[in-house]
Amino acid sequence: MKAVLEVNNLKKELGSFSLEQLTFSLKEGCITGFIGVNGSGKTTTIKTILGLYPKDDGSIKFFGKDMEKNEYEIKNRIGVVLDEGYFYEEMTLKEMKSIIAPAYTNWDESVFLNYINRFNLKLNQKIATLSKGMRMKFAITLALSHHADLLIMDEPTSGLDPLIRNELMEILLDFMEEEGKSVFFSTHITSDLEKVADMLILIDNGKIVFNESKDELLERHALIKGDNRLINEHSTKLFLRLRQTPFGFEGITNKVDQVCEQMKDIIIERPSIEDVMLAYVKER
Repeated sequence: MKAVLEVNNLKKELGSFSLEQLTFSLKEGCITGFIGVNGSGKTTTIKTILGLYPKDDGSIKFFGKDMEKNEYEIKNRIGVVLDEGYFYEEMTLKEMKSIIAPAYTNWDESVFLNYINRFNLKLNQKIATLSKGMRMKFAITLALSHHADLLIMDEPTSGLDPLIRNELMEILLDFMEEEGKSVFFSTHITSDLEKVADMLILIDNGKIVFNESKDELLERHALIKGDNRLINEHSTKLFLRLRQTPFGFEGITNKVDQVCEQMKDIIIERPSIEDVMLAYVKER
């Protein structure tokens, strides 16, 4: 699979926070979940790769081309949905579209109107009157109306109810049905990625912790439950994260075979993405 985004040794200092030589890539045909707790560096990374923050060091390539030298061509192939929205509150949806559409050579008015109808949006409605969910739908409509090859989304489901979040996940799956499409989806609500993500990148305190296939990651880890009598100085070291109550223990491990050999009468379950994420954040 081709790399649609290649980030190498990216560094950015922002006040007391810094991205420390981030290196990762996104593959064509994949939905990549960019996960981490609030303040871990997700938004800073996205704004830096988009050029909204000037990078301090490193390289950023989209579709094999340097971002700084081919900015217009690259941004024409990218759809962006940011949590803040960046809309003029007193404008109508139609007026806002008239400002954004000329920036893209591939703008498709029929696609735009199709999404407007699908989301039951009103073109003459002022942006200030939109709910958070409707704002996000409008942002996605704009991002998908110029036949983008890569959709970059920063916390698009934050603050939305489960029904709208599920609707947005369906939109991503529809988008991916067309050949050559990719999604980079930043979120701390990892349950949204259980259904749609192919790859997962975890960032914590400005550093990449892991970057791998979602299925392989979850297969490599396990949620273990059992009696507290099984927990001792040696067995504790088998877990990334361990919690004990009067009723027993629960832990996340990436040493499944060793746990099975050394601990009997345990319950082994497939962990959630959140279980694994918190285990590594807790460890660090």
